[in-house]
Amino acid sequence: MKEIKPLIRDPHLGLVGAICLLLAAFLYVAAVITVPIFRLLTIETDINEQAIWFSGFPFLVGLIFIVFDVLSLAPKRRLNRTIMYEAINTEKITVVLTAYNDAQSIGLAVDDFSKHPKVARVIVVDNNSVDDTTAVAMKAGAICKLEAKSGYGQCVYRALSEGAQFTDTELVLLCEGDMTFRSDDIDKFLAYARHADVVNGTRIIEQLRQPITQLTSMMFYGNFVVGKMLELKHLGKGTISDVGTTYKLCRSKFLRENLEMFDAKINLEFNAHFLEKILDSDFRLVEVPVTFHPRIGESKGGNVSNRRALKVGFRMLFGILFGWKLISSKEKQ
Repeated sequence: MKEIKPLIRDPHLGLVGAICLLLAAFLYVAAVITVPIFRLLTIETDINEQAIWFSGFPFLVGLIFIVFDVLSLAPKRRLNRTIMYEAINTEKITVVLTAYNDAQSIGLAVDDFSKHPKVARVIVVDNNSVDDTTAVAMKAGAICKLEAKSGYGQCVYRALSEGAQFTDTELVLLCEGDMTFRSDDIDKFLAYARHADVVNGTRIIEQLRQPITQLTSMMFYGNFVVGKMLELKHLGKGTISDVGTTYKLCRSKFLRENLEMFDAKINLEFNAHFLEKILDSDFRLVEVPVTFHPRIGESKGGNVSNRRALKVGFRMLFGILFGWKLISSKEKQ
C-alpha cells in the first residue's frame, strides 16, 4: 500500500540536523587547529575562543532537529506502511548487465549468470565500447543491445528498460559485467523480493568483501556516509548503507510504470538518485548484503581514483541536499 502524500512538504529535519552537527564540528576543529598557528605567528586574538563557543549553537540546533525528527516526524512517515507481502508468480528472472570496454570480463559474467537456474535470459547493454565487448557477450549467449548515449546513467536506464519489456519474468536483476558481483547472491535478492519494489545490494559487510578490491577505504566509508545522509533525509522510510552499488533487483511492473521518473542524464551519481526517487515516492526499498570481488579489467567509473570518487561523492551529496536537476543540467549531453 502506498503512503498518503502529506499536504505539507517534508522538512527533512534529520538531514538538516546532521548538516548543523557537521558545521559545529568544523567550527570547533578549525578553532582548535588554529590556536598553535596564531601562537607561532604571535597573533593575539580571541577568535578561536569565540568560534568554540559559537560552535555550540549549530550543535544544539542540529541535535534538537534530529531528536524531533526521530521522535515525531519519522513515526508519522511510517503510519500508513505495513510489511509488503506481494507474491512473485514466476520463478525465472531477467538479468541485465551494463558494459563498457569489458571484453576481458563480460564473457565470464554472462556465463556466470546464465548458469543460475533462476535466470531466463541475460541481456548486455554495451555503452559504446571500443573493444570486443559485444562480440564476446554474444558468443557467451547474451542478448546484446547498444546504448549510443554515453554515460553510466544512460546505460543503466537502458538496461532497466530492456529488462522490463519481458512479460514472462516479473523481476529484473541489474548488475555490471565486470565480475565484481556474482550470481551466487541471486537467492539473497529473491528471498526479499516479495517485500519490496526494489532490493538494493550493499557492499558494507566486511566479511563479504574480498580483501583487495577497487573500492578503497576512503570510497567504502565515504559511500556509507552518503548513504546515511540519504537515510536521514528520509528517516523512517528506509535503511541505506550503500548508494553506489549497481547490483539490484527490481519488479518489472514497477519499472514499466515508473521508469520515467528517473533522470538518465545523471551520470555516475545515478544510483544515489535512483534510491532517493524510490524513497521520495514512497515505494518499498530493502537492502541485502552481497559479496564484492575485484573487478576484471580496469575501473572506468567512480572507482578510478580516490580523487574521482570524492568528486562523485560530493555531487551525490549536492543532489541529496539541493535536488538532482542541477546535477543533471551539468552533465554532458
